[in-house]
Amino acid sequence: MQAIGYNGKSFVEFEHSLNKPQGRDLLIEVKAISINPIDSKVKQTVVDASSPKILGFDCAGVVRSVGDQVSFFKVGDEVYYAGDITRDGSNATHQLVDERIVALKPTTLDFSQAAALPLTSITAWESLFDRLKITQADKGKTLLLIGAAGGVGSMAIQFAKKVIGMNIVATASRAESKDWCIKMGVDVVLDHQNLAEQFKQQSLPNPDYILCMGVPDDYFESMLEIINPQGSICLLANAREPYDLNLLKAKSITLVWEMMFTRAMFQTDDMIEQHRLLNTVAQLVDEGVLMSPLTQCLSPISVETITQAHVLIEQGDMLGKLVIGSAD
Repeated sequence: MQAIGYNGKSFVEFEHSLNKPQGRDLLIEVKAISINPIDSKVKQTVVDASSPKILGFDCAGVVRSVGDQVSFFKVGDEVYYAGDITRDGSNATHQLVDERIVALKPTTLDFSQAAALPLTSITAWESLFDRLKITQADKGKTLLLIGAAGGVGSMAIQFAKKVIGMNIVATASRAESKDWCIKMGVDVVLDHQNLAEQFKQQSLPNPDYILCMGVPDDYFESMLEIINPQGSICLLANAREPYDLNLLKAKSITLVWEMMFTRAMFQTDDMIEQHRLLNTVAQLVDEGVLMSPLTQCLSPISVETITQAHVLIEQGDMLGKLVIGSAD
């Protein structure tokens, strides 16, 4: 197969061998991919120019072959998924992926629209429902989303508002970011800085839950100040410095982390939950409850478009999701 990898200096196209699918693996013909901040982070770890790293952690495509233990899919199925960080990514013509982290793509979306959904949906869903333990009983409670205009924030807004019915306060810096958050369903948009002061000035209810999608060091003290007693905070990005966890004690605050690759990386007993949640997301999309966060699409999948996409992502001001679709 043809693949596009990063060799430590640039993206290159090369021929890459691929085994036949075994066990629960599917062989997917890649139709569209999405570029995420995690692509850039993994790229920075590549030092061996002789073995280019195949990135890509979002994909929509078609099943072309199945392993002997596959039970959820058949050849010809149109699917979407976020992949496994320990395996080759989707920046290729074909990819092997375990069926337990794959789902049938929404029938109402094309491949590019569908490719904008998996990683962001899994991360947002797991953050809200698996880590923060939000349930239908939390309808009307306040959720603060820090850095909400990106892909994960776009899906977290929709899940919290349209599935649960929460009161959502979000942070965004630019006018277009604020407009995007409101379009997705946010009730109140704040600036990133001086959160406690803004909550007081606008007489906003303190959040019961916080999902921080920015570097947590920039917000840690503010989050502890404004969160309700017995509230919960979920972090996505790595911290730069160690925290004094004793500061959580007075309010009995729960602090959790989310990494959407955990289930696939460690082959957890509940790995199949990503298959199930993506099925649920596809159903909600087809019912008109959720929308794809796609805002920009490039074509075809090539060294040039992947390089361009990384430049755009690394600027740090993307709204929604950037997708690269195949020419056909």
